[in-house]
Amino acid sequence: MAKQKLGYTFLVYLVILFFFASSVSASARVAPLLQSYGNPIFGSNFHTVYDTSMYGVFQLSNGLATTPQMGWNSWNFFACNISERVVKETADALVSTGLADLGYVYVNIDDCWSAVTRNLKGQLVPDPKTFPSGIKALADYVHGKGLKLGIYSDAGSQSLQCSEPVIGIPIEKDVHIVSAGVDYLKYDNCYNLGIPPKERYPPMRDALNATGRKIFYSLCEWGVDNPALWADKVGNSWRTTDDINDSWARLKL
Repeated sequence: MAKQKLGYTFLVYLVILFFFASSVSASARVAPLLQSYGNPIFGSNFHTVYDTSMYGVFQLSNGLATTPQMGWNSWNFFACNISERVVKETADALVSTGLADLGYVYVNIDDCWSAVTRNLKGQLVPDPKTFPSGIKALADYVHGKGLKLGIYSDAGSQSLQCSEPVIGIPIEKDVHIVSAGVDYLKYDNCYNLGIPPKERYPPMRDALNATGRKIFYSLCEWGVDNPALWADKVGNSWRTTDDINDSWARLKL
């Protein structure tokens, strides 16, 4: 009986010694990890290769697009049935619904805002029937709500709805409308005459920069010329597909 008790006691001590030794061994292995906590884990070039902190920033030296742009665009619902009244009511709604407080701050006018013909100076001008107060007055109204106004133009021979041509017209003839208080330009790709987008889009980038204002430059190039490979040096954002709409068929594409 005494021998059995002694053997049992020895076994208990042996188990305790085993766990103690294992703990010491584990501590020895963990200690270096704890000591290196906070030190770089990856190689020195990791953050250079995979750094995303500057994506969308400084391509135009304007500091915009640090986060995705959010707001409203007139095209999908209103198409060419757009007017300054619709824009003002939309701005009011973004504020009253609380969407503006969540970051939905862009109120963007798409195609059909301009007159069919240019003025005597060769400049694009708003349609006097639908935008009688002019773009500057509308921008002032939107800014008064704490929001930003966007507008549309095209880097082709004409816009989708056949407004006055852009290709062949000096850029300064069009950038004046953007510099009149506009914060965002959607630059479309319609009727581009086969001229590569790498040639058609940079001149407007330079013209926007020359205004001295921070203007979001959105390249509506439809993604057909792989803009992800070159557009980061040209615009704040770029399209990856053609038009979308609120239908299941389009969602499945």
